Amino acid sequence: FSPQVDSTNAGRVLASDAAVFLKKSGLTDLVLGKIWDLADTDGKGILNKQEFFVALRLVACAQNGLDVSLSSLSLPVPPPRFTDTNSPLLLGGTASSDVPWAVKLEDKVKYDAIFDSLNPVNGLLSGDKVKPVLLNSKLPVDILGRVWELSDIDRDGMLDRDEFAVAMFLVYCALEKEPVPMSLPAALVPPSKRKPVSVPGAMPLIPSATSTKDSHQSLPPVGVLAAKTPLTQ
Repeated sequence: FSPQVDSTNAGRVLASDAAVFLKKSGLTDLVLGKIWDLADTDGKGILNKQEFFVALRLVACAQNGLDVSLSSLSLPVPPPRFTDTNSPLLLGGTASSDVPWAVKLEDKVKYDAIFDSLNPVNGLLSGDKVKPVLLNSKLPVDILGRVWELSDIDRDGMLDRDEFAVAMFLVYCALEKEPVPMSLPAALVPPSKRKPVSVPGAMPLIPSATSTKDSHQSLPPVGVLAAKTPLTQ
């Protein structure tokens, strides 16, 4: 245990201390909650050394696009990444701005057209306006929830033009049976939202454009997603 987590040196970690530390992984609260539930086997709100190790392994699994489940613990994954200004991991990191954005220009034009058709206010769309578009994809609600969590990068409950493009990209990936990652890969973070330095090893988890066979052509036309039919949950 590092002093960062085990502040009392008692060989165990309280939920409050662990939460602060695990949030630095960049994973959503939903995913971190699942990780905690799996690691805290006796439900006491305290992790011993072994349980904390399990939590770290699950963080690494989530960061690498694997399922957060005990069956993933046996899979080989790189160490978990935590963004912390005191962390040596940040030294010499590659600038994430070097990674090209996974959203291709021709797709961005289509996504922007949908965005504008939904009447954004001050360049932002509320969740209520985005929800019908997401639901029209007919994807499972839990997948759509993850798409929203990943695309609302600044956590303001609204999507700007670039965040909306991320949401659409993830929806189309899911329609192509590509797994939606647990945390947003560096390649999907819009250039407008990138910080100068990222943790080394935060490589894109989504296949490059060549390996997706440019299969966007076989997807349903963008208009299907943008259809403004009223939907009830």
